[in-house]
Amino acid sequence: MSLNDGLIFTTDKCQGCNRCISACPTLAANHFVAKENGTYCIQVDGKACIKCGECIDFCGHKARDYTDDTERFFSDLERGDRISLLVAPAFMANYPGKYRSVLGYLKNLGANRIINVSFGADITTWAYLNYLSKNNVQGAISQPCPAIVGYIEKYQPSLIPKLVPVHSPMMCSAIYARKYMGITDKLAFISPCIAKKSEIMRPQNGGIVEYNVTFDKLMKHIEKVNLSGYDAIDEIEYGLGAVYPRPGGLKENVEHFLGKSHFVRQIEGEKRAFAYLDGYAERVRAGKELPFLVDALNCSSGCLFGTGTEIENVGNDDIVLSLHKSTVNIIRPKDNKPEGKHKKKQLPTNPWDKRLPFEERLACLNRQFESLNPDDFRCDYSNKESITRVKVTEEQIKECFKDMLKFTVDEQNVNCGSCGYSGCHKMAEAICCGYNSRDNCIFYRKKLADIESQEIIQMKEEREAEKEKIYAEVQNKFESIHRVISELAIGNQETADDTTRMAEELSELAQYISNLKDALDAVAKSVFGYDAINEEIIKISNQTSMLALNAGIEAARTGEAGKGFSVIATRVRDLSEATKGTVSRGKEQTDMIIPAIDELKTETDKFIENISEMNQRTETLAASSQEIAAQTVVVEQLVNVVKDQIEQIIKNDEKYDM
Repeated sequence: MSLNDGLIFTTDKCQGCNRCISACPTLAANHFVAKENGTYCIQVDGKACIKCGECIDFCGHKARDYTDDTERFFSDLERGDRISLLVAPAFMANYPGKYRSVLGYLKNLGANRIINVSFGADITTWAYLNYLSKNNVQGAISQPCPAIVGYIEKYQPSLIPKLVPVHSPMMCSAIYARKYMGITDKLAFISPCIAKKSEIMRPQNGGIVEYNVTFDKLMKHIEKVNLSGYDAIDEIEYGLGAVYPRPGGLKENVEHFLGKSHFVRQIEGEKRAFAYLDGYAERVRAGKELPFLVDALNCSSGCLFGTGTEIENVGNDDIVLSLHKSTVNIIRPKDNKPEGKHKKKQLPTNPWDKRLPFEERLACLNRQFESLNPDDFRCDYSNKESITRVKVTEEQIKECFKDMLKFTVDEQNVNCGSCGYSGCHKMAEAICCGYNSRDNCIFYRKKLADIESQEIIQMKEEREAEKEKIYAEVQNKFESIHRVISELAIGNQETADDTTRMAEELSELAQYISNLKDALDAVAKSVFGYDAINEEIIKISNQTSMLALNAGIEAARTGEAGKGFSVIATRVRDLSEATKGTVSRGKEQTDMIIPAIDELKTETDKFIENISEMNQRTETLAASSQEIAAQTVVVEQLVNVVKDQIEQIIKNDEKYDM
């Protein structure tokens, strides 16, 4: 099934408000369509749509529009195609100050002939009266409105035999122009009605009319055109056919010729007409008494404010008064001679003159159109377009209600109307037929939201329990962190204190080593001084040896007298030699001590250097320990802040939950 490709379609402005559904007289024309972005719209099934246009007026979002032939009409005119105009009588009423200028402008663009459809309405009246009187029909339904015909053919085909088989005023005008006036041009209908396009396209009508140019799109197309200086008027005079656009126009014509003894049931308006036809079908089937004729129109204000007119004009009394004035005291000139094969005889009286008896009015009308062949204006209908209504069982409805979460009688009769249908049962029927979806039911969405809300609450409670557990674990972790940080701070402080003390002790040791070095220097100096003394002692010992030697020589010279002195000299010499040997051995020891002292001094310097470097590292370690201690305090403060924030989050969550 293809959607949105008919005369009436949904635009991108659709908000899915469902007002179009509530306006539509048919169940099958509007379809719920889900979009990829998660929104939805209501699109039109062109085959099921009867082109009543009510959805266009009803849509506050301007999301419904229609197509006609205006653009193609102007394009073909510009190309030079020969086109003549059929002008609806409502055009003069809608634009009493402009219609002649508009027609003159179209004439200037190349439009050839201009025929007022009011004359075709007179032919329709004549053909109706002939058909009804000759066939003794009771309960016939008028057919000028294509939306009414479309509804009967599609949704009430049992009423097709009741449709009067006479063409609408538009088609009667077109047939007259073709057969009796010899016009071969393409024919464009200046139209107040969207649905006229569907009548034009009917295979039974043979493409006699080419264009449906609606008032609304015509006037929008030429809104910037300066119409001053243009002028034209229709070519054929007419009678009471001019009143066809207003509600009861056909009824007024029938009563003018037959009197009010023949009851004509007048019904119009989208809300009333189609519901009436549904009831009328039941009445026919039941064999109940029927009116002589049903004059049914789709638009509540008739064709005067049809679906193809400018919406700003709807309800404008100036238009109604304009039509009234144009139909008051309609009198055809006695020399009225329409073109073509139909040559009207001189009328002794006017069929529209209300002073004539009914029988004479009808006789005059028959004489006026006596050269016309009624069969030329006959039409037929088809049930080929009928929409097969899906038979929905009560069991299907019940299952649908379950699917819509409507379990009780009250829930199945909420009838809020937000879906666009008259009630929940109708919505369920549309869903069963595939026209709509439960997602378009506000009750279902609310119920689903309630269920989801309960699920969310349950999930939230589970989440809260899990959150409490997590919070408890986090609290325990923070407590553990707090304890570890506290222990780390204490241990780090002790390390800092020990390091500081170590640094102090190393400083003292360095000072001690420095003092030892000084002492070694003093010892070295003393050793060097002792060595000098030894040199002096050796010198003295050498001199003493020399003196002892000399004394021994002198004692020897003296003989016995010097013998005792010689002994002394010998001992002195021995003592001197012993002293010299002792000093030599001391010098040897000194020679050994001095390198040892020098090596000790070197090692002492290295030790002092190592102690100094160790002292610096110890001081750095002490400073780092102090820094760690300070950072530990900062970390502990941050842990406390995070802990407080988590506790605040818990409190806020509890407050929100309440």
